Amino acid sequence: MNGDWLIRGRDGRLSVYLPTDDAVLCRAELGPGGPWEPPRRVGGDQKLHPGPAVGQGTDAYAHLAAWRPTKPGEAGLVHSTHFRPRLAALDWISIGHPDKSGDRTGTPAVTVDAQGRAHVFVRNGAGGVSMRGQKEAGGWGPWRDLKGREVEDRPAAVTGESGLVELYAAVPGAVLHWRQEKPGSVPVLEEALETPVRPGTLHALATSADHTTLFYTDDTGDLCAWRPGTKPVTVLPSAGPGPVSAIRCRLDGHDCTLLAQRSAGGRVAFAAYPTEQESAGAWWTESGPRLPVDAVVALAVDADERVVAATLSPASGQLLITRRKDEPGLALEAWREV
Repeated sequence: MNGDWLIRGRDGRLSVYLPTDDAVLCRAELGPGGPWEPPRRVGGDQKLHPGPAVGQGTDAYAHLAAWRPTKPGEAGLVHSTHFRPRLAALDWISIGHPDKSGDRTGTPAVTVDAQGRAHVFVRNGAGGVSMRGQKEAGGWGPWRDLKGREVEDRPAAVTGESGLVELYAAVPGAVLHWRQEKPGSVPVLEEALETPVRPGTLHALATSADHTTLFYTDDTGDLCAWRPGTKPVTVLPSAGPGPVSAIRCRLDGHDCTLLAQRSAGGRVAFAAYPTEQESAGAWWTESGPRLPVDAVVALAVDADERVVAATLSPASGQLLITRRKDEPGLALEAWREV
């Protein structure tokens, strides 16, 4: 999944979205902190291509986007809304193709503005980025070409505390940043940061009223943080080759940013520091069993405001969960399979 595939729903239950070869499955807690229900298919029986995306608004509704085959050699994007984890998601609806027709052009990204409107971003056939957003009165606006050149796959979409939508995307030797100027407007390209970025390592997080922070791995293997309008800083060497997951949470009464990543040794590595204070320093601490090479990591905060971490191996479907213990620091319970 491109986006936060472990989320807390409106009713306090946690849920996870699990991609398969031709569908998205959802599993949810039967009650906050309780056992988990079996997987359920999201959005009806339509067959999907791999590589869906998920985003969540302040109303806690989940929005999903994915490609579906339409005819040989062609595909179109579809969207579904999931209001509560234990309810069925809405059926997939077509939102078309950024180039009107053709095959898949890239992995979509989804974020949701302060009014609860989903915005779907995807690389287009010309190598730039296109976006389609929901209208306030219902339905969808037209596809918008946001420009850009040689955009790499897996952009990172995020909504700031201001409620404005932002997008980050890597291009050879740089990162591009788009931002809405006002609610409902089309995001505009505001800044380009010259930096080498490892493909598929972008993760964006709202970190204050004025800023979102982009985390990425550079070509030396360092995990970096960048807030547009400032210079990027190195947080620490990356724990492993894949993407990092990040959330804001309260640790011992402090507003912290918590990072998690599958380490090169195969376990989950955690690091935390005061939010937007990368200069305070951070270091990795590993936890849990050795994971398959395809395992990905996600973070969330549960109904009791406890940090929750999950790992998923798409090939095997193995899902592991742990929670923070009620004690100082980041002590975690034993990992358990769901």
